[in-house]
Amino acid sequence: MFLYFVSFVPLCEENTKHVIFNRRDSKPAKSIILHNPMPHSEQKKTDIAAIESLAHTQVAGCYQCGKCSAGCPRAEQMDVLPSTIIRLVQYGDIVKAASAQSVWQCVSCLTCSTRCPKSVNIAGVMDVLKEISLEKNCVHPKQKRIVAFQRAFLNAVKRNGRTNEIEMVAEYKIRGFLGDGNPILAMKDANLGMPMLLRNKLHVKIGSPVKDKALVKRIFAKCGEK
Repeated sequence: MFLYFVSFVPLCEENTKHVIFNRRDSKPAKSIILHNPMPHSEQKKTDIAAIESLAHTQVAGCYQCGKCSAGCPRAEQMDVLPSTIIRLVQYGDIVKAASAQSVWQCVSCLTCSTRCPKSVNIAGVMDVLKEISLEKNCVHPKQKRIVAFQRAFLNAVKRNGRTNEIEMVAEYKIRGFLGDGNPILAMKDANLGMPMLLRNKLHVKIGSPVKDKALVKRIFAKCGEK
């Protein structure tokens, strides 16, 4: 049984005005009307080409069959379906695509890329949009805690070459609290500390770096991680 229905006006029509995407789930179906800004400005063409280069794909190949959205395990939690994200990129509306919650709801399971009959690397596009949302400071407010967690994880690896639970959790909680000021979320997992410690699942040693930290530093430098 298909959970999603995608209907669209063929783009080959010269007088195409809009594309309508309908979603069927337990909630009332939502329609997102994307006005056709064609022809692309030179800047939009440049932006699309940059995304395609970084994601190693061609978004123009997408014809909105909806297989990516139908197979996505996180689609129920997304505000904009993966197929719609690709359409936004096709139109050059990059900031709108990068501002969606869906970008950070994506878990990079590659189901969408695997199912795509045109081999569009949808997961790769999602990764690029994550970078853009950080660069443009347009991360959706509800997803800032996910960004805080990923930043805390990377910083722990950058410092030590591996994760350290105490350091990572402490930084994540601080970043999350400074981001939304919610003390309840900041203390949400405090009651798990002692049970984990008693079961030897929590390493209290602060900073247990690998021997070759220079290698880790070179990896981050090559990836442009600052």
